[in-house]
Amino acid sequence: MTAIYEVRGNVAVITLSNPPVNGLGYETRKAAAAGIESAENDPAVKAIVITGAGKAFSGGADIKEFNSPKALAEPNLGSLILVVENSTKPVVAAIHTVCMGGGLELALGCHYRVVQKGAKIALPEVKLGLLPGAGGTQRLPRALGVEPAMNMIVSGEPVPAEMLAMVPGQKLFDQVVDDNVLDAAIAFAKDVADKRPLPKVRDLKARVANADAFFGFAKNMVTGMSKNFPAPLKCLETVQNSVTMKFDDGIKAEREGFVALMQTPESKALRHAFFAERAASKIADVPEDTPQRTIAKVAVIGAGTMGGGISMNFLNAGISVTILETKQEALDRGIATIKKNYEAQVAKGKLKADKYEQRMALLTPTLDYAAIGDADLVIEAVFEELGVKETVFKKLDEVMKPGAILASNTSTLDVNKIASFTKRPQDVVGLHFFSPANVMRLLEVVRGEKTAKDVLATVMQLAKKIKKTAVVSGVCDGFIGNRMIEQYSRQAGFLLDEGCTPAQVDKAAEKFGFAMGPFRMGDLAGNDIGWAIRKRRAAERPNMNYSKTADLLCELGRFGQKTQAGWYDYKPGKRDAIPSKVVTDMLEKYRADKGIVPRQVSDEEIVQRLVFALVNEAAHLLEEGIAQRASDVDMVYLTGYGFPVFRGGPMCYADTVGLFNVVQAMKRFAKNPMDDAKFWEPAPLIKRLVAEGKSFT
Repeated sequence: MTAIYEVRGNVAVITLSNPPVNGLGYETRKAAAAGIESAENDPAVKAIVITGAGKAFSGGADIKEFNSPKALAEPNLGSLILVVENSTKPVVAAIHTVCMGGGLELALGCHYRVVQKGAKIALPEVKLGLLPGAGGTQRLPRALGVEPAMNMIVSGEPVPAEMLAMVPGQKLFDQVVDDNVLDAAIAFAKDVADKRPLPKVRDLKARVANADAFFGFAKNMVTGMSKNFPAPLKCLETVQNSVTMKFDDGIKAEREGFVALMQTPESKALRHAFFAERAASKIADVPEDTPQRTIAKVAVIGAGTMGGGISMNFLNAGISVTILETKQEALDRGIATIKKNYEAQVAKGKLKADKYEQRMALLTPTLDYAAIGDADLVIEAVFEELGVKETVFKKLDEVMKPGAILASNTSTLDVNKIASFTKRPQDVVGLHFFSPANVMRLLEVVRGEKTAKDVLATVMQLAKKIKKTAVVSGVCDGFIGNRMIEQYSRQAGFLLDEGCTPAQVDKAAEKFGFAMGPFRMGDLAGNDIGWAIRKRRAAERPNMNYSKTADLLCELGRFGQKTQAGWYDYKPGKRDAIPSKVVTDMLEKYRADKGIVPRQVSDEEIVQRLVFALVNEAAHLLEEGIAQRASDVDMVYLTGYGFPVFRGGPMCYADTVGLFNVVQAMKRFAKNPMDDAKFWEPAPLIKRLVAEGKSFT
């Protein structure tokens, strides 16, 4: 049973039981409604309590039924809430741990609510590009107050129950208890069993002083903060209906708004990302019950920017870290940087001083490999050169205990080759963190040919502990993210050849929604990194064409923000990108020397060439088995490369445009003599999907 019915004395208890968060799926809704009916028909029952089993009251909709007919099958959530609300016997919600989305809407339909301290309360639908669709926008403002309810609904953020209980005049909670919420709710139900009339949230008034001015100001704020996302503004408008409309009219408008938002590309993209993140944690041939290795101690080789950032992830999670360097000066500098980062968080009020002390106490600096031998996981973050990696891994093979996981933070190099430097290739895996490693969510987990399944299971679970989104990649040059970004960068270079300026390309990309365009990104990462890769490419793949402009830039010593000169000029201590006359002159001379007559390139063409280059390369990755699924590619780009969330990732966006249309654009680009016709041959996977009328996602 997904909702368990029992009678305790004269109180019926209905326990939602649909792990892990008691999602309100069809079977659960049906069983809960049947429970109310049984209680109604039992003369011995005087009151009813609804609670949740395990570690949640209810997390809301059952994600397993998302976008399926069962999500709307009767009794749908709105119908169940009406059954609860119209019960002739008092219904008390016993709320604990998690009460979100439809779970909160169900609780709001009860006559009374008893809550345990620490319970997280939220209506998070806006995070999926939606608004609450079962009365949340009409009941919460009546129960909690218009302003706090609006803030919760528009942001979607959870709030501790005890904070909401402090809101003056709130009718959301009737009792707040420290623990044993079910016992407290049963006692409360007995006390109110004979009280009539039964209170209904729908009968309360939603009021706010100077409503027109209040909502006018709120609209300006929300509009400014929700660019490219229609849901927050629609949430605000629907909350406003609670003040200006009768309850039933407000419910009708809420439902219409919910249905309309369901059809928006933004909501589809956000829902795609929601499911993509959950899918990314699953590896086809690694069962969920695969035994995992214990990770209590971590070692990090290298105390530079990456090594320090990687270390902070584990310190934040309460895991001890030994950080190793070859020279005392480098080690001191690395430790100082970690301290500086934490001290900045303390100064901003983001980290308590005692937490800072606890984290630093978990950090041990060393110059001796012998000091890391008992670590359960070691991650090297040394210079990106195979000879350097070989030296490190041969040393690790000597000193690390049996069963330790040996990980490389390489961003492009062959993990199989790195594993071959050891006698234990089954223990070697790539853990590619993105800079700054203590901030960026993405972690590419690179699976070598011999990487053991328990190693994969362990690092995927560990990623969750350090709050990373882990995506598995096979071994190839650049893995998923960097292999794709190389094609994106090649197109950016060709666009310069043809007449664009760096600023024009960046502005087009940023208008599309990228966090930053390719040239600002290059300046931030360091243009010398790409230069080194192109030099390696010249030897390995001499037929791969690049614009020569990036090499010319590096020959001028313009490596980006770190040299205060790259594609743009930078003032000391500032990150503002200032268009550079030096770069303009360089580009004009290059074109003149090559006999290139510059042309006007539209923003639409710029965006299509950049994005469809990602799509075509990703299709090859899928065909080769480097990426498991198209949604994994989207997660890499949403969490590691600043792809606009409201577009769902490059593969989701290609589906939105239509793969037939993507192929037609590729055919046009292939005819451009300044481009790479061979690259624009659509990947076999794309051709097959178009022929079958299918999509990536």
